[in-house]
Amino acid sequence: MALQFIAKDPDTDEKNCPTVWIDVEVEEMLFQGLKPDEARMIECLKTGPIPDSEAIVRLPLRMVAAIRKACDEAERAGVRIR
Repeated sequence: MALQFIAKDPDTDEKNCPTVWIDVEVEEMLFQGLKPDEARMIECLKTGPIPDSEAIVRLPLRMVAAIRKACDEAERAGVRIR
């Protein structure tokens, strides 16, 4: 497995910050973000349960450019976008 680092949140300390990677082999994006507070988690659960194998993470909107870059990199690598 070879993860391709895309970007870290530019407004953090470079140690503990939201980050995005892509994994072209398994066609996935990976995100590091903040855990939601209880109120946000309750809102998320209104749309359905979250299995133990999944998680909600918060990313600041300033990460939109990094997420777009991850999408662009995935498309250039030939990942099938459905």
